[in-house]
Amino acid sequence: MPASTLRRALGALVLVLAAGSAPAADAPVQLPGARQFELASEATGQRYRVFVSEPDAPAPAAGYPVLYVLDGNAAFPMAAFLARSVASRREVTGQPPVLVVGIGYPGDADFDVAARRRDYTVGVAEPGAAGREGGAERFLDFVERELKPQIAARHPVDARRQALFGHSFGGLLVLHAAFTRPASFTTFLASSPSIWWNERRVLDGLARPAAAAPRLQISVGALEDAPPPGRLSAETLALLARRPMVSDARALAARLQALPAWQGRVAFHEFEGENHGWVWLPALSRGMQFFLQPSDPQDKDTR
Repeated sequence: MPASTLRRALGALVLVLAAGSAPAADAPVQLPGARQFELASEATGQRYRVFVSEPDAPAPAAGYPVLYVLDGNAAFPMAAFLARSVASRREVTGQPPVLVVGIGYPGDADFDVAARRRDYTVGVAEPGAAGREGGAERFLDFVERELKPQIAARHPVDARRQALFGHSFGGLLVLHAAFTRPASFTTFLASSPSIWWNERRVLDGLARPAAAAPRLQISVGALEDAPPPGRLSAETLALLARRPMVSDARALAARLQALPAWQGRVAFHEFEGENHGWVWLPALSRGMQFFLQPSDPQDKDTR
């Protein structure tokens, strides 16, 4: 080999080795198996960012069970992780892999405060606030008539095994859907639902008895009505006192469990040591278990 050729070869090797030893450039973090797309809704007139995590496992014969999570920008990554954990242990647990759909909003914020108040609340609580709150019915129309068909067209799904999770105002929407559209999902997961909203109007939905009650989990953090002393103003403490979370959740769970149609269909969890900001994490984890736990023979996986 000529000396010049050897020198060029050695020089190229040095460059390769140097490149291999240099620190790699930063890259965006990617969530395994996750995709997103935006969807404009005719029902609400708004745009939504939809996050989807399809399991890296074959779908059951009936399709994947589907977990829809509200506040998708924040809740989707955790829900997707839980679903991946379920899929990885399916041979041990017998639980089917789960498709997760996060319903979020364009932008980088974890929570779009104005949008969720608009979409998740039941009725208009403040005079002149129409358009800024009370859009629960329009939002549920979007989910049922526009989003679900999109998901079913893209992925094999089991229409008989679908759940909806939401926290705070999202929990309020979950309760409203469970009471007024009980057939829209088979399982409803309400974390710290804002039952107090608009003079507890969500409870009006109980006046519409369902032919068959769905499965419902209500959860709340034990510390939600007991903020740390000395950290909040008297005005904030008075506001929180008018918006009880723990007592309202307890009372609703007890009321439902006493109704014949709901007996055996309602789970209630009061998580010790948890406050309003953090409790949605154990609520989501426990909710995944509740969703996948068969309640009767026809709910079992048919693979």
